[in-house]
Amino acid sequence: MNRYVIGDVQGCDDELAELLALIRFNAAEDHVYFVGDLVNRGPKSAEVLRRVKALVDAGAADCVLGNHDFFLIMAFEGFSKLHEGHTLDQVLRQPDARDLVKWLRQRPLLIEVGAHVVVHAGLLPAWTVADASALAREIEHELRGPYYREFLRTLFGNEPKSWHDDLIGVARNRATVNAFARLRFCTAFSEIEFHEKRDASFAPTGFAPWYALPGRRSASAHVISGHWSSEGLRLLPNASLLDSGCLWGGALTAMRLEDRAIFQVPSQQPMSLLAD
Repeated sequence: MNRYVIGDVQGCDDELAELLALIRFNAAEDHVYFVGDLVNRGPKSAEVLRRVKALVDAGAADCVLGNHDFFLIMAFEGFSKLHEGHTLDQVLRQPDARDLVKWLRQRPLLIEVGAHVVVHAGLLPAWTVADASALAREIEHELRGPYYREFLRTLFGNEPKSWHDDLIGVARNRATVNAFARLRFCTAFSEIEFHEKRDASFAPTGFAPWYALPGRRSASAHVISGHWSSEGLRLLPNASLLDSGCLWGGALTAMRLEDRAIFQVPSQQPMSLLAD
């Protein structure tokens, strides 16, 4: 049995099919985890959702929620408008959109695989893996519960910017989801910087990449994430970033957990899409 983690797919279904063929993925024996952002901006988000859902239903896969996955859920529920460049309407038009979004809403925010931890964006330095797991379960309980619409209605927002253990209610939920789904730069005191999306060399004053902060309490685990396409593929002893920018003309990446071997297929996105 081989276990793999695949970076942000973002609607690039042709590349996903090619990558699964490259690693000779066998759903009867192997298992694959996705770091989230299955959808958006790419041309085949619905196809990606159906492919990954089939693998999950077969017990051969799972994925965590990313920020673009949250956008799809919010748009379907009427709580968010699509932004310029979004292609989520391709999913919303599908006859099985309700089933696909319901399935997506029930995905986890964090998956532990032995010494590996799979999340979408990263972990705040104040969090141990146990802390992060407990917080993920809080959000998953709300997303899967009967009052999920009330939970979603107030979810989006940049406040509070800093994590504190005594946060409650909407503030606690927002801070948790923002960390799991949007984190790039933060301070040692777990304050998130939301605006800078370029690579680590552009860290704002007082901020650093989440994975590089000394004293990060999850550093004893190997945290695997995506989300940061401008940072690209980055492999460190205790953190691996797997968003290698397939959507933007880069590659779609898989890591085999047994030996951390890397497998990639090049982007097939047309230049007209890349120009957008």
